[in-house]
Order: sequence, then C-alpha cells, then structure tokens
Amino acid sequence: MALRNTSRDRDRDQNRDQTRINDRIRISPIRVISAEGEQLGVLPTDEALSIAREAGLDLVEVAPGAKPPVCRIMDYGKYKYQQSKKQHKNQSHHTKTKEIRLRPKTGDHDIEFKVKQAISFLKHKDKVQVSIQFKGREMAHVEEGHRVMAQVIELLSEVGKVESPPKQMGRRIMATVSPKAG
Repeated sequence: MALRNTSRDRDRDQNRDQTRINDRIRISPIRVISAEGEQLGVLPTDEALSIAREAGLDLVEVAPGAKPPVCRIMDYGKYKYQQSKKQHKNQSHHTKTKEIRLRPKTGDHDIEFKVKQAISFLKHKDKVQVSIQFKGREMAHVEEGHRVMAQVIELLSEVGKVESPPKQMGRRIMATVSPKAG
C-alpha cells in the first residue's frame, strides 16, 4: 500500500512551518521581489502568483508584518533547506570530558599515542582529564607518575591549557586540560 500525502497532512505540515506560500497568501496587494532580488513593486497577489508560476518557482511571504506584506519569488524547497542548515549551524557544541588513562611505567611511544588522542579531543572542543593510576608497589615511586603527568601536560600545551593542576587522590594523579580559546 502506497502512502499518500493527503491535503490534511499538507495542512498540518503547513501549520507547523507558519510560512505562507503560493495560494496561502490571502492579502492583496503585496510587495514583490523577483528571484534575482530586484523589486517588482506592489502588485495584486494573483498577478505575482502568475509571475512566479511562469518562472517555475514559488511565491513566498518573507515579511508578513510589513505594510504591504513582502513576498519573494524563489524555490521554496531550497529556501527551507537553507533555513534548516542555518539553524543546525547555530546549535552549539556541548563540551564533554574525555579521559586518557596512563600508568607511571607507560612507554614514551604509548604516551605519544595517548597525547595524539587527547589533541583530537581538544580540537573537537572537549575537555581532557588525564589520570595516572598506580597499582601495587608503584606507590613507592609517585615521582615517576608526576614526571609522566608533566610530560603529557607539556605535549598538550600547544592545543590546551591546564584547567585544574595535577592533584594526587589516593592511587591516582589527575589533571584536567581544556581547549584553548580561538
């Protein structure tokens, strides 16, 4: 069974959008702007609608509050697409906190790999929590953990700034790096 777009569905969709197009423009006369952006002047709605249909485009009300209302001849589907793109672009990025975990005995190459991951997080405007975890007898060499933390912070200094300095909490040393503005 094929789905049909009934007039009731179109009416409901039209009510959601609130932009009047073509036959939905009831007020006459209206100020008309052509597809190229030039003023065609104040015309009766029927005449403006026939000009739009000849061009194979829609008559779209762009300023309903103006006296007389301003309508533009354009491709309505393309206009809606551009509006949705603009709205999507305006949505802000929600900062997330990502974590990279290391150990005091982590090798230099592994540290570089984790730092590359952290840099990609910072470039996507996310915060990075660097944590170094000690197990067993590693607690006897806490200074090794501090050395690794300092090395990581140094490598991240180009793309991020330290938001909370390294703190030892039990068997962990943690620091938070946030992306640099700009």
